[in-house]
Amino acid sequence: MSDTATWTSVLERAATNDLLGKELFVVFTCPSNGMEPIRENIKDHLAYQAMLEDTGVLFAVGPLGDRGGETWSGSGMVVIRAEDNAEAEKIAAADPMHAAGVRNYHVQPWLVNEGTIAVKVGFASGRRVH
Repeated sequence: MSDTATWTSVLERAATNDLLGKELFVVFTCPSNGMEPIRENIKDHLAYQAMLEDTGVLFAVGPLGDRGGETWSGSGMVVIRAEDNAEAEKIAAADPMHAAGVRNYHVQPWLVNEGTIAVKVGFASGRRVH
């Protein structure tokens, strides 16, 4: 018996079991040559992320702490919406940090099956309420 399954079978199992089965793509990213080149390219990178958010491609993004959560060596995670892995790869490759070779990355599909999201927004302010 194999310890792996096809990704298609995982997608089908979610549908069969009435789970959400929403496929997203996770971009794991880390510095390729230290933090200084990242600092030099941060403005274009943040503008690209803002564009992804404005167009509904970006689900979530943020830094990843090192194991134990005591330090940060520049790694991060970007969760995006895409039709398939090929489109997700194109989106990731277009990030100015990746295009400039400042960060290395790899893309993995992620299937969201369960969970809860709750957001409170003030009607008058239009802002998130803590």
